[in-house]
Amino acid sequence: MSEMNGDGRLRSLTLVPKAEGLAAKDFKSDQEVRWCPGCGDYAILAAFQAFLPELQVPRENVVVISGIGCSSRLPYYVSSYGMHSIHGRAPAIASGLASSRQDLSVWVVTGDGDALSIGGNHLIHALRRNVNIKILLFNNRIYGLTKGQYSPTSEQGKVTKSTPFGSLDTPFNPISLAIGAEASFVARSIDSDRKHLTSVLRAAADHKGTAFVEIYQNCPIYNDDAFLPVTEPGERDARLIRLEDGEPIRFGQGGAQGLRFGRYGGLEPVPVEGADPGSLLVHDASIADPAYAFALSRLDSSDFAHVPIGVFRKTERSSYDELMGAQIEASRERQGDGNLAELMAGSDTWQVG
Repeated sequence: MSEMNGDGRLRSLTLVPKAEGLAAKDFKSDQEVRWCPGCGDYAILAAFQAFLPELQVPRENVVVISGIGCSSRLPYYVSSYGMHSIHGRAPAIASGLASSRQDLSVWVVTGDGDALSIGGNHLIHALRRNVNIKILLFNNRIYGLTKGQYSPTSEQGKVTKSTPFGSLDTPFNPISLAIGAEASFVARSIDSDRKHLTSVLRAAADHKGTAFVEIYQNCPIYNDDAFLPVTEPGERDARLIRLEDGEPIRFGQGGAQGLRFGRYGGLEPVPVEGADPGSLLVHDASIADPAYAFALSRLDSSDFAHVPIGVFRKTERSSYDELMGAQIEASRERQGDGNLAELMAGSDTWQVG
C-alpha cells in the first residue's frame, strides 16, 4: 500500500501494527457519557470498549468515525482517534481514510436514520467496493436525536410526531439491503446480549473488507421495547435463530424447529421431528452466492416471529484498498514514483487567457 508524501511522491505504508497489554479502561475517554437513561447505546459502548483490546492495535491506530444521531456520539467516549462527521457521510470519509492508511483499524458508527436515509448511497457503495472498514449500524427504528420521527426501519403504521396517522412507508431490511449491495460480511446482534455482540464484533474485525453489523438497540424514550419479543426471557428463545457456522440451524423449544428451502427458494421453518434430515439446513456463511444469506434475511417479519442473529454472510474477496495498492505499485513499476504536481499540471491541462 502507498500514499503521497508532501513532495507529491509515493511512499509505502505498513500494515496495522500490534500492541499488547491494553485493557478496556485504556479505551475510555475522559468525556462524560451522555445518553438517555436506559439507552441501549450504553451497553454497545461498554461491549465495544471491552472488545477493542482484543485487536491488540495501538489506540493511535484505531479510528472511529460517525455521522449524526444519538449513536454518533460514540467517538467522544472512545480514547482513540475519531471524528464526528456530517449526516450520512461517515462511510465516505472512512473509505478515504482506510484506502489511504492501511495501518489503521477504521470503524464506522451510524444509526438507521443516518445510514439508511440521507446516507443510503454512501453506505451501499462502501459495501459493494469492499473497503476495509467495519460499519456498526445501531437500529432503534426511530429518529431519537431529533425527538421521535419515524425512520427508514420503522414498521408500517408507526405513529410518530411526523406520522400522526401511521407511517405509510415499507421499511428497509438492513440485512437484505447489505446483502443486495454485495457486502462480503453481514451480521446482526442485539445490544442486551453482550456475549453474542462481542463474538460478532470479533468476527467483523477479523474480516478483510467491509464488515456490516446491524445491532438492535433500544430507545427507551421514543421507541421503548421495540425489540421486546427478541429480548424478553421466555419469548426470545422461541423467536431467535442463532446462526453458528457449520452447525445445524435449530431454534424454538429444545431446538425442535429447523429450516429448509421451500418450493420457490424461500426458507421455511419446519419441525425437526419427521422432516427429511437431508433437507434441513446447516449454516454456511462462506457460500459465495448471496441467495442463501438473502433468504435468511427474508425471515424477518414485523412481529419478530423468526429473527436470525449472527453472521449471515462472510465471503473472501479482495478489498478495495488492496486492489488500489496493487494498482499503484504496478504503476510505479512501469513509470517509477508518481509526482502529484506533475500530474496536476501535465499534458491534459491548459492555460486559459
